[in-house]
Amino acid sequence: MAERFERHRQPWRQDEIQKLHTLAKKGMPLRGIAKALTRSEESVKERAKLDGLGIAKLH
Repeated sequence: MAERFERHRQPWRQDEIQKLHTLAKKGMPLRGIAKALTRSEESVKERAKLDGLGIAKLH
């Protein structure tokens, strides 16, 4: 059963963007970042791409 994301289609808040940058720079994998931000992996991937961030491909 798929996880539910309460933030579905919600705009990114500044604190979430900062947390994304911090976790990505620490080398946290996509799945972990998505869980920490309670957002889908696809949403995190899109935002990271928009901000020019690289995210680890590990699971």
